[in-house]
Amino acid sequence: MSERLFSQSTGMFIAETHTEGMTWFFSVDRFLVEGKSQFQQYQIVEIPVFGKTLFLDYKIQSSLLDEYVYHESMVQPAMVTHPDPKKVLVCGGGEGATLWQALQHNTVKEAHMVDLDEELIEWVKVHMTEWHKGCFDDPRVSLVHQDARRWVEDHKGFAYDVILSDLPGPHEGSPARMLYTREYFQHIANALSDDGLFVLQSGACNETYPYLFAQIHATLDSMKDTFPIVRGYYGLVTTFQMPWGFILASKEHDPLELDAAALSQRLASRGVMNRYATPRFMPSMFVLPEYMLRAIEQHGKVLTDAEPFLWTA
Repeated sequence: MSERLFSQSTGMFIAETHTEGMTWFFSVDRFLVEGKSQFQQYQIVEIPVFGKTLFLDYKIQSSLLDEYVYHESMVQPAMVTHPDPKKVLVCGGGEGATLWQALQHNTVKEAHMVDLDEELIEWVKVHMTEWHKGCFDDPRVSLVHQDARRWVEDHKGFAYDVILSDLPGPHEGSPARMLYTREYFQHIANALSDDGLFVLQSGACNETYPYLFAQIHATLDSMKDTFPIVRGYYGLVTTFQMPWGFILASKEHDPLELDAAALSQRLASRGVMNRYATPRFMPSMFVLPEYMLRAIEQHGKVLTDAEPFLWTA
């Protein structure tokens, strides 16, 4: 279990356990807010090198150092792949940065953000303006505090162009466990437009714990009639100490069909200027290392409501 520790020499630490054999210690310069909502523990702190940082259940979520790397990876490949994304849904995404990234596309007319934890988001609005940049007040935005799965089930036929599933990992006791299953992905498909696509954060993309990514990939691959195009990719997220995986599933549009010139033209026409997922670099994000291809082959299995994923590291 992760826990908050104390040090006589440097003050306070947060310890995050990634696997039984790997724990990271983050020294804390200052706590901005710490508490426990109905759903999770949260801390917004300042730590050396990383700057302002969000922890949930003592697991690091994003830092000011490179939140743009994670959130551009989460959002921009899906948004730019769709030729005209007007209606967008963000599932989770508590910091508001996923929402902000999507809103940079001037094609967007309507954006819904569905996050269960109202208490956390109220603190985020105050202390994490560098992430959300005030986008909660954008007139295109509707913020709803509800279970994301129930929302997509209730919005069958709503025809979202892009759904961004930026949710916590499926740890024991977490309601997010049911947001990584074949049934959930089918509800996502039902809420998408005929040429819609979605992306979800898919866990570590390295050899220490590739299992979540591998099993999500295998699950979406089992749904070829629904999502004929499934593309795994990753971002180099220093805050997580490792590459972090994402998987894009599409009914029609393939990100690999856009070269640097096409990406540049499309982003420029929408007024989007990325710092990480640039037209030059974005195509390379979809080149998975061989160890991840082996992990998909060796550890991939279909996740269902009856047998969801459980992070057991």
